[in-house]
Formats: sequence, C-alpha cells, structure tokens
Amino acid sequence: MAASSTENHKKSLAVPWANIVRFVRQLSHDIRNTLNAAELQSAYIAELSEDAELKKEINRLREMISELAQNLQRLTVGLGQINPTFMSYRAAEFVEDMKQKLATDFAGKDLNTTWEVQLGDVTLNIDPQLLQQAFIELFTNAFQHQRGEGALTVRAYTDHDRFVLALREPKARFELSTENWGCEPLGKISQGHYGLGLNRVRIILEAHGGELRAHYDSSALMLTTTVTLPLLRE
Repeated sequence: MAASSTENHKKSLAVPWANIVRFVRQLSHDIRNTLNAAELQSAYIAELSEDAELKKEINRLREMISELAQNLQRLTVGLGQINPTFMSYRAAEFVEDMKQKLATDFAGKDLNTTWEVQLGDVTLNIDPQLLQQAFIELFTNAFQHQRGEGALTVRAYTDHDRFVLALREPKARFELSTENWGCEPLGKISQGHYGLGLNRVRIILEAHGGELRAHYDSSALMLTTTVTLPLLRE
C-alpha cells in the first residue's frame, strides 16, 4: 500500500516538458524586463552623478546587469523552437565556413584540430545558420569539457546518400552514458550551463532529417560524436 502511494505521488509530480519550457521562457522574460528597467535606472543615476569613481562603479553594475540579461537570453534561445529556412548548400563549403567560424570564435587559442574532408561535389538542404550553431556547440563542448591530451580529429565524408561528420576527442575520463545522447535536457547543470546545448543540437539536426550519436571507447580513451545528414538529391 505504501509503495502504491509513493508511486502515485511520483506520478503527480511529473510535469510535461512543454510546460517547463513555457514556465522558464516566461520567467526569463519577466526577469529580463526588470533587469532592463534596472539598467535604465542605473544609467540615469550615472548621468546625475559628477563623481568619477561613482560613475565607474555604476558602469560595472550596468555590465553585471547586462551579462545576466544575456545569460537569460541564451537560456531562452536554448529552449526556443526550431524554424529552419532551408536552402541548398555545398557540403564542402559548409565545412569550410564552419572551420572559419571556429577560428574566429576561438581566435588566439590553440584548437589543435586535425581535419580530414572527403566530400566531393555533394549538396545539403539546410538552414546554414542553425546548422552552424549546432556544430559550434559540439566543438565548444569538445574544446572546453574535460579535454584530454592530443588533437581533436574531424572526418567529414559521404556514406551512400548521407553526409557524415565524425568528431573524435581524447578523454581520459568519461563517465556519462551515450545511450540517450542529446535527449536528456537539464541532466548536467553547473554555473552558467543548464544542460540544454546537446538537446538543442539534436533538435536542430532532427529538423534537418539528421541524427546525433556518440560512443566512448574506454580502451582508446576516445569519445566519438557522429552527425549524419541527408544529401540533397539532384
């Protein structure tokens, strides 16, 4: 009887994901409205003050408010719906554009990445901006989260009617399950990170008819993330 009561209690606490998304987006919107008002008020106070040191501190306060608002905006984007605008795009050009974007976003950092691109003259039907966001998220995770020694290896190629990009990253320690990779939002949360990145990557890829998979080889100490996308048929 007690077990049944506990089970019913757990069921009563289940909240649909759509409801969570609406709640977080509304809460973020409300907080950002207050932050915008606080930022305007601090700007007004800065104009009234003639003390240089006080103005300096007010500017720091405005920067902190702005940073918090940006974090909330990123959170909202992470929960946002995907509405791709498709266009034909040569696969080799997309990979090259992505390499340039990575070089810009991580300028001054040693990315230590080896590329092997064997695509030929094939075309994708994609939303370039959305799809680039997804790949940049994967690479950002690889660069920043428990990266092991050695180079990242990226192989882009075609397999029958699919575009394939395999990202291999050395990881001496990896304790996560890859069974539901990208399907467990909010699973790993830390300061400034809310466990939404991989979930958004998966949603973007699935909107393109693609798939996201991951596998960790404990003997080689290597995590391989594989993305597949359909090629555009002529």
